[in-house]
Amino acid sequence: MYKLTRSALFCLSAETAHDFAMEMISAGGRLGLTRLIAPTVPSKPREVMGLTFDNPVGLAAGLDKNGECIDGLGSLGFGFLELGTVTPVGQPGNPKPRMFRIPEKEALINRMGFNNLGVDQLIANVRKSQYKGVIGINIGKNLTTAVEDANRDYLTCLRKVYPHAGYVAVNLSSPNTPGLRKLQYGEALKSLLAALKEEQALLAKEYGRVVPLAIKIAPDMTDEEIAEVAAELVAYELDGVIATNTTLDRDKVSGFATAEEAGGLSGAPLSDKSTEVIRLLAGELSGKLPIIGVGGIMDAQTAADKIKAGASLVQIYSGFIYKGPELIREAAEAVYSVES
Repeated sequence: MYKLTRSALFCLSAETAHDFAMEMISAGGRLGLTRLIAPTVPSKPREVMGLTFDNPVGLAAGLDKNGECIDGLGSLGFGFLELGTVTPVGQPGNPKPRMFRIPEKEALINRMGFNNLGVDQLIANVRKSQYKGVIGINIGKNLTTAVEDANRDYLTCLRKVYPHAGYVAVNLSSPNTPGLRKLQYGEALKSLLAALKEEQALLAKEYGRVVPLAIKIAPDMTDEEIAEVAAELVAYELDGVIATNTTLDRDKVSGFATAEEAGGLSGAPLSDKSTEVIRLLAGELSGKLPIIGVGGIMDAQTAADKIKAGASLVQIYSGFIYKGPELIREAAEAVYSVES
């Protein structure tokens, strides 16, 4: 059934298809129809970052930027949903077209540029939702905010989303906001981590609970850079790390139509690169904080690979687009098989 739906959607441009699909999921959630097509995902709760997840398969950030489809997506069997990336003020993102498919490689390229309606609208949508699972909120900086002033935007978002989030993901790794990835390194990273942890402590006292902070990193790092980032995450006592965002590497899609479009590449060609980053991170972290594995999970095997490499949870995005809801069940069962 999903193959027929996908064939119809793929007749549309990538972003038009995305918008239409999200409208269908939102409507299906309101009418209770998404539950009729949802796979039966076995429940096996686990505790990660001090939170209880019904199953280990989550939705990655980027699909539901504004939290408009929380109930519809939640009813499809995800163990958790990560919304966003959201910025302090709404922004249109980059000019269209800005999303491209490479179906021969089960890949996507996007240069959306943090298009979203702003943090206040996302919070309003979270408050209206009925979803009982864990909600992560992914935060970023506005395009018009200088990289040197990025801490301000992240702290603004953190303060606003804190009472409404299960965890907060800090996006330092989108390739589509100029200069953003510089925040993953050196003094810029130290400054941001220190500011976030200080604010987290203040907010924990105010609200009487600690909302975990996870940093989302890029796959395009050297081994030495991964080791340095891991050391800083441990030093500043972050609660988790999400590995990885999209890649700028085009080696595995070279020669295909749209392959040279600017933006981040996701889907099957990212799988090995992301898994290797997880493996290296796990070695450096030695269990001091958990890893959420994302990037190129397209089937049971690639989900299992992320867990074997050291991830505690996994997320899907491009795989969900190419394979549909059934991938949620397949990935969960693969994770359980590795753990058994």
